[in-house]
Amino acid sequence: MEPPVHGAHRFQRLTAGEPTTAAATPGAAESGSAPQVNAMTVDVEDYFQVSAFEDHIDRADWDRYPCRVPDNMARILDLFDRHGIRATFFTLGWVAQRHPRVVRAITERGHELASHGFDHRRVTELTPERFRHDVRATKVLLEDVTGHAVVGYRAPSYSVGRDTLWALDVLEEEGYRYSSSVYPIRHDHYGMPEAPRHPFRPTSGGELLEVPVSTVRVAGRCLPCGGGGYFRLLPYAVSRWALNRINRGEGRPGLFYFHPWEIDPQQPRQGGLPWRTRFRHYLNLHRTEARLERLLADFHWDRMDRVFLADARTGEAGP
Repeated sequence: MEPPVHGAHRFQRLTAGEPTTAAATPGAAESGSAPQVNAMTVDVEDYFQVSAFEDHIDRADWDRYPCRVPDNMARILDLFDRHGIRATFFTLGWVAQRHPRVVRAITERGHELASHGFDHRRVTELTPERFRHDVRATKVLLEDVTGHAVVGYRAPSYSVGRDTLWALDVLEEEGYRYSSSVYPIRHDHYGMPEAPRHPFRPTSGGELLEVPVSTVRVAGRCLPCGGGGYFRLLPYAVSRWALNRINRGEGRPGLFYFHPWEIDPQQPRQGGLPWRTRFRHYLNLHRTEARLERLLADFHWDRMDRVFLADARTGEAGP
């Protein structure tokens, strides 16, 4: 059954005969002719900026907290170098403004820089006008810092859903070529389970590509398997099985994400958090980096633009 139409939006599934890249051709992983290449992504935000803490830490106080992004990013960049992997970094404008050297290191080491909005405000908190200003200003800032074009966007907390699909029209109008902002699962804070699991064109006649984080369908349900808290909660074998199923069983590239604070068990602990928030945020932080080492070794990885945009080019930003 096709997902419902929302205004101008029609969820147009990419067909098996219309792969997003040459590496994404169905069956390639099984035939042995070419390994399936997946997209590795990092949401560049600090521990005090997560949406789960927004009722406990005011944005006006962010500068009072010790920023751990520079050290954690150095570890991540070194980790990727050891495995010969290039990735996409969805980066807050707030981080780029205060730590431009960190952001320049991303592009200098061959990775893709993409937008995560300026200060991690969910799309559900913004009007279309404020959202347009946010994605436009952040794009300009990131491009000014690095001199590289920014064509990708990920909404904080995957906050593009059935009530905020207008945001995808805005992204296309502002020059973005792809988004990774719709999560086709049920979750208490986000999710749009009726959305397609694989890349699709969300706007009628548009060119913007929406690339959901990886999920697997089990017993009729769409289950998350593309990183975040699920990667820390479940045994590594579950993630390996799910990604193999996507690569070999479905002949599709996977999409994985994590945050710099997830490899940082020494981060300052916040008091007064609800038990569920505390559990989700701090669970298995001490195991994440070792699990990432295994994930990077077990599968093939590259940047979002090179995995999902068939004619991906690394261009210089305009004046």
